[in-house]
Amino acid sequence: QGYEGLVEGGDNIKQANWLSVSNIIQLGGTVIGSARCKAFTTRAGRLRAARNLVEHGITNLCVIGGDGSLTGADIFRSEWAGLLDELVRDGQISEEVARQNCRLNIVGLVGSIDNDFCGTDMTIGTDSALHRIMEIVDAITTTAQSHQRTFVLEVMGRHCGYLALVSGLASGADWLFIPESPPEDGWEDLMCERLGE
Repeated sequence: QGYEGLVEGGDNIKQANWLSVSNIIQLGGTVIGSARCKAFTTRAGRLRAARNLVEHGITNLCVIGGDGSLTGADIFRSEWAGLLDELVRDGQISEEVARQNCRLNIVGLVGSIDNDFCGTDMTIGTDSALHRIMEIVDAITTTAQSHQRTFVLEVMGRHCGYLALVSGLASGADWLFIPESPPEDGWEDLMCERLGE
């Protein structure tokens, strides 16, 4: 469950094996779960997360996420030595354990369906999100044609129109709205005229 799992510990932290990843390649989303974690935004929450990691002997993290996840990882890394010192002072871990876990290595990977990060061709999640959109478009296109109706489809993408643009191109959409290019005044009449044709 992301940082929530780090903070809560217990059964949220377990070793993955071959059975953990069998038959999941076709699935969208994440099988390990994902959660926004208010506790991790506080030092007390990060202290609990550090305690749980040390307890399991984990000093390497691979963080897949967007701005919040990667910012949280950077803060966690920068505080690591201080968190261990605090755990030693509170008697939660020994100085020897702190020495053995003195370094936290983090690899950050951009997981965002928006595909809005420079330096990468495609962020993790974009391709599967686009495939899901196209499956939906293929399914409703038949209905739209048989009923001779216009369908409006809204896709995710926070402040980025990449998914809307690419799925619009791939599906042959008649009209497209993206945040990077807001419609000009009078767009309603133009759109109605286009759809009427």
